[in-house]
Amino acid sequence: MQKRELGKSGLYVSEIGLGCMSIPNDVGESKNIIDAAIHAGINYFDTADLYDGGRNEELVGHALKGRRQDIILATKAGNKMNQDGTSWTWDASKAHITEAIKKSLLRLGTDYIDLYQLHGGVMEDDVDETIDAFDSLKKEGLIRQYGISSIRPTVIKRFLDNSSAVSVMMQYSLLDRRPEEWFPMIQGAGASVVTRGTIAKGFLTAEGLTRAEQANGFVDYDATELALTVKALGEQSDDLHAAAIAYALHDPTVASALVGASTTEQLLDSVIAYNKKVTDAEIAQLKRAVQLHTYKEHRL
Repeated sequence: MQKRELGKSGLYVSEIGLGCMSIPNDVGESKNIIDAAIHAGINYFDTADLYDGGRNEELVGHALKGRRQDIILATKAGNKMNQDGTSWTWDASKAHITEAIKKSLLRLGTDYIDLYQLHGGVMEDDVDETIDAFDSLKKEGLIRQYGISSIRPTVIKRFLDNSSAVSVMMQYSLLDRRPEEWFPMIQGAGASVVTRGTIAKGFLTAEGLTRAEQANGFVDYDATELALTVKALGEQSDDLHAAAIAYALHDPTVASALVGASTTEQLLDSVIAYNKKVTDAEIAQLKRAVQLHTYKEHRL
């Protein structure tokens, strides 16, 4: 498993990371998946306080117990759970972020977070206050680095321009190339992209065509376009899963491509796909088979 530096942070993350949102709400099963990931060389694990009301962080913390020094742990804040425990409101205030990290540290069973991320963002946020919260946590040693999870170019650029953020998490795949327009801006700010949705809801796997034919579309593809595109990709690639991961990592702006897994088998499928050789020529061919959509809102 190769590693890449996250921005200019000094943190080196595995080229595929485990997006932990999909792990089952079971201590034993979730630990098995994370054990398999570590055995495969994955050192980057991403969760959020929002996932299952904090339960996901507890599961991740339990599975990583005793191995904290060997991994890069990432979580997120900004969505405050309401009293009903099933809904949340956006809160990017310093007061909330400062309180949220205390709870995350407790659930994760650690005294620091390697990468703390703002879990969204709107232009109405007091960005100076939000960034001050992250900078303060960094000075206190509670976090090593910070970043943002967003697909809004306006929000991303403002955050990067005014902070020392090292990462931007974005939905990105062969079927969702919208972030590519903003890679130069992100790289120019000294940050890296972490991809989510790397295999596009499973459309970019061996089961992709079956899934696509049952879907109502994806991003700007309507249902018909999606099925036709996935069919074409499958015909041009010996292993679409492998090609999808290779494509996500092809641009050096990307530091890590997150994959999700609800079973150990799913995790190992992605590891096997990552280890398959995909040529530049194949990536270029597949690239020609898909559309280059752009974000229609929140443009610079």
